[in-house]
Order: sequence, then C-alpha cells, then structure tokens
Amino acid sequence: MSEQAPPPEQPADEPLPPPPAEAPSPSAVAWPDRRGPSGTAVLGVILIVLGGLFLIGQWAELDWGAATWPFYVIAPGVALAALGLSQRNGSGLTIAGCIVTIVGLVLLYQNTTDHWESWAYAWALVGPGGSGLGMLLYGVRSANSKMARDGFWQILVAIGLFAAGWLFFEGIVGISGRRLPLPGWVLPGLIIALGVIVLIRGITARRPTEPAA
Repeated sequence: MSEQAPPPEQPADEPLPPPPAEAPSPSAVAWPDRRGPSGTAVLGVILIVLGGLFLIGQWAELDWGAATWPFYVIAPGVALAALGLSQRNGSGLTIAGCIVTIVGLVLLYQNTTDHWESWAYAWALVGPGGSGLGMLLYGVRSANSKMARDGFWQILVAIGLFAAGWLFFEGIVGISGRRLPLPGWVLPGLIIALGVIVLIRGITARRPTEPAA
C-alpha cells in the first residue's frame, strides 16, 4: 500500500500593511505649537535691541528717560502682541499687548506735546480701540472672521468716541485753554453718526440660532 503524500503546507498569514497616516488638519499646519523657544524668540530679540539702545545712550550720554520713557511702555506692549500672534491660543496676549502699546503711544504724544489734558478723551483709543485692534490682528492671523469683524467694529466705535470727546472737550469746554472755532452742529452731527454706527452694528450682528425642536 503506497504512502499518502502529506498535504502541502499553508502559507503563513502575511501581516496587513499599516493604514495610511491621516493628513494633518489645516489648522495644525497653520498653527504649530510654539510654546517652546520659538515662541519667545520675538521677546528675546526685542530685549536685545532695547539693551543695545541703552548701551548706545550711555556711550553717547543721551538722556533717554526724559524724552523717550514712553517706549518703556510701548516695547513691552509690542512684545506681548508679537508673542500672542505667534501662539495657537494667544488672543489674550495679543489684545493685552495692543492695549499696552496704545497706552504707550498716547503717552508718547502727551510727553512730546505736553498735552496731558487729552486723557479726557484719549481713553477711547485705549479701551475699545486697543482691544479692538488686538481682536482684528489675531482674527486675521487665525482666519477667525468673527473675531476680526468684532475687532473692526470696536475700532470704529473707539474712533467715534475719540472724535466726539475731542470736539466736546477741545471745541466746547476748551480743556486745553482755548476753544476750537467750530460750528454748533458739528458735535450733535458726530454723535448722530456714532449712533448710526452702533445701530448698524446692532442690526448686522449675527446672533446664534436656536436649534430646532
């Protein structure tokens, strides 16, 4: 009786190829996590530049403090704004940096012109204006159209409040010691224009829609 041939060996199961890696989302590509040294590089560069300016001032015997002390406020503000723009969740830093920068610019103007009374209406550039500028910059940087739009409207309101305050305190009250020769209809007309801007903003503002029951 002939021996039966053994059955052929079955090939071992070959391992399946690994699934293809998922492509990173556009947000991950556009917004790398910069919490390490790359995120603070801007601050480091600004500090180096400031240190160099101070050394030049000491070498040339320049009195930086008397004329340019507002830059002690402007430089940290610019550094905060730049650092916030380099972060994935840096809207707060950007807004704070813009507010501090606007404060420094107002102080620079007042220190140069000795017009300190302008704080009576220049606050509008700091409050709504500085925060609106930060929202606009970060909204454009992060492609957040809502934040950019809200910041733009805040800037418009800030300019309107500043102009109304300037006309009232400089044209009617004469806070600087003399009144501006302005017709009487200018201030009411500006207030009406500011009201129109706020009204348009209230009408065009997008409200969240409630989900259908």
